Amino acid sequence: MRRRGAGHGWGWWLPQIALLLALAGLVLVVARTVSDNMERQDMVLSLGFLRSTAEFPIAESFLAYAPGDTIAWAFVVGLGNSIALTLLIIVLSTMAGVPVALARHSGHMLARTLAGGFVDLVRNVPLVVQLLFWYGVILMAFPPARAAAQPLPGLFLTNRGITVTTVGITGTALPMIATVMGGLTLTLVAAWRGRLHQASLYTLGTIVAGSVLWVVLDLGLARDVPHFDRFNFSGGLTLTPEFVAVVWGSVIYASAFAAEILRSGLDGVPRGQWEASRALGLSKRQSLRLVIVPQALRMIVPPMNSQFITILKNSTLALVVGYPDLNFVANTAINHTGQGLEGVAILMLVFFTLASAISLAMNRLNARVQRAGA
Repeated sequence: MRRRGAGHGWGWWLPQIALLLALAGLVLVVARTVSDNMERQDMVLSLGFLRSTAEFPIAESFLAYAPGDTIAWAFVVGLGNSIALTLLIIVLSTMAGVPVALARHSGHMLARTLAGGFVDLVRNVPLVVQLLFWYGVILMAFPPARAAAQPLPGLFLTNRGITVTTVGITGTALPMIATVMGGLTLTLVAAWRGRLHQASLYTLGTIVAGSVLWVVLDLGLARDVPHFDRFNFSGGLTLTPEFVAVVWGSVIYASAFAAEILRSGLDGVPRGQWEASRALGLSKRQSLRLVIVPQALRMIVPPMNSQFITILKNSTLALVVGYPDLNFVANTAINHTGQGLEGVAILMLVFFTLASAISLAMNRLNARVQRAGA
């Protein structure tokens, strides 16, 4: 195979070299301009500000944080919030997109029309508008804590968030949790490798081992029911309006795009495959699971790669409703330290790394799917 560019004369190489030199010159000019501007303002390009104390609060986080921690740890906390938010939206939006895609693909006119209207409406309204709608119009319209709405026992809706009853395990549950997590890991690995029978055995073994440990360790369940205490609810779990608005709005928005990707994958399978599966006596559910979906995955996985990366990038819009993700932390740190260039560079590097990780994982999944369907 002849390499690209082999056999070309100077007429082909000169424009390429000129373009590279122009790009290098542009980079040097930008670097020089930035250096001169920073020198005029007595600013030094340094990451030393990460060691200084973060004097700003982070309202909610999955990792422990206090205003006395370093700015570097604040970035880590914001990163944890962004990753958790992205993973949650990816999982929920994909799950929500499945029934919408099936409705779009069904022969039922009402279901197909409603699903199509949902997709058209959601996809044509900017995400930032939807987030502001759910936060400012819906969630902020909930009653105050003293007059909380209770649609279900143990569920309270207020303008300070959604409070629910939680269930915890009493006793030393670490051995059981470790056993269950190990069993689930083995099950997922076996399923990933296509060994479904082995995965079923791992699942059964995990259930049996978990049940035995539950009895042996004398574990129990304890309900933590929320109750109103002076000014707010105590006990249970409270999801803040900011978190609910970001998750709910983003899931609805992303599910419309996921539904269209799934529908296009189903439509891409030749009609003859449906007819052949029916001729074999398979039900519609069996046809989908055994014949249609394995073929549709070859067309679904590549665009899902872009969809998941888009969800990651759209997570930065959480700043609009005040949810403290990495973008929120970076902007707050920049305002406190004045290290704008470094803060933006860290933000760009982190999101580039996360997007590359998603792309790598999805490309590996796509390679497996393409090999399986070959």
